[in-house]
Amino acid sequence: MPWWDGPLSHPFYSKVVKRGIDFCLALILLIPGLVLMIPLAIWVRLDSPGPVIYKAVRGGYHNQPFTIYKFRSMVVGADRTGGTTAKNDSRVTGAGRIMRKLKLDELPQLFNILKGDMSFVGPRPELLKYTTQYTKEQECILWVRPGVTDRSSIVYISQDEIVGEEDPVGNFERLVLPKKNRMRVEYARNQSFPLDWQLFWETIAGVFRKAEKAAKEK
Repeated sequence: MPWWDGPLSHPFYSKVVKRGIDFCLALILLIPGLVLMIPLAIWVRLDSPGPVIYKAVRGGYHNQPFTIYKFRSMVVGADRTGGTTAKNDSRVTGAGRIMRKLKLDELPQLFNILKGDMSFVGPRPELLKYTTQYTKEQECILWVRPGVTDRSSIVYISQDEIVGEEDPVGNFERLVLPKKNRMRVEYARNQSFPLDWQLFWETIAGVFRKAEKAAKEK
């Protein structure tokens, strides 16, 4: 278990109520989600060679690694050349570029939520090479379920533009990761239904703004 000697806000909400809300909402969204996921899966399959679903190991709840699911948005083997997506990254497929802008590549995480690996709102799960380097203060991040979205996802919704094209991994580790971790610690210490509700709708608004910006740039 990760170290943490401080109280978590609303532990009953975090462990029981929120899990119930996540499961029920994911179950409700599963049928319309599948209606959308089936054509997306066909698109991914036709767009580039390789599996439809990208599976990767991330640091999870109570420091237990889990497999996260996404629609594959990059060429096969892209993760072997760096885990951070650069601006104008040539590894991103045509379908992947559009799905990423609308966050559609995250839809398979409905199954992660149903399994209990993830929540709709919670600290975005990181690579094990980062979670194993958490400081004692940061390990409280692992006491709440990782989520599809959180404050850092909203603030860094255009992360590829921030890390740029030169040394994206280095820029991520220097410029982005420390700030993301501070936001994740703040969330873990203040998790509540009002906060989750706020972040849920801010994420939807952020996706629409990003899509609108992308449409104007074409």
